[in-house]
Amino acid sequence: MSIVAAPYSGTLYIVSAPSGAGKTSLVKALIDSTDDIQVSVSTTTRPMRPGEVDGVNYNFTDVDSFKRQIEDGVFLEYAEVFGNYYGTSREWVEQRLREGVDVILEIDWQGAQQVRARMSGSVGIFILPPSREELEQRLRGRASDADEVIARRLAEAVTEMSHYAEYRFIIINDDFANALQQLRSIIIARRQRLQVQQIRQEKVIKNLLQS
Repeated sequence: MSIVAAPYSGTLYIVSAPSGAGKTSLVKALIDSTDDIQVSVSTTTRPMRPGEVDGVNYNFTDVDSFKRQIEDGVFLEYAEVFGNYYGTSREWVEQRLREGVDVILEIDWQGAQQVRARMSGSVGIFILPPSREELEQRLRGRASDADEVIARRLAEAVTEMSHYAEYRFIIINDDFANALQQLRSIIIARRQRLQVQQIRQEKVIKNLLQS
């Protein structure tokens, strides 16, 4: 599949982190406090859980439909996790970027590799915990997983974190407020780039330069 390098005024952000690093909370706080940015809603074949809403939490579908969408090239990235499929709609992402909306994909390093191969302008951000001890404490603080589950999650976290160098930005989530400020700073700085402002502020610039 060809790499997309269209002149979008929105930026595609890939945000990855090990379980327990605080990625979901940081992204939610960012969305709540920042205009013109959205989180992509993934398509999945897993059953809907109580309280979830189709089209809000996920776009729910069946396995046959998902596989047809794979064949049709619908997904920017997709993966099978514990027998269920998850995927990101390429059309939805590209449409939002054309509208000048920044898009966040909360995906793991494997999905991130797929996206980078298809969207040359994507920006990777990796969220890290301050220490292994703190990460384990956060996982145990959920008080919902058995010791063997926590051990497996920690092992998976190490694998996930080993790919941190594939990302452009790194944030250590030690203090939540500071980590959120750092995340917002990346978004704000990217929006001030020449290439973005030339598109977003085209009318203003033409008016300023007309003789």
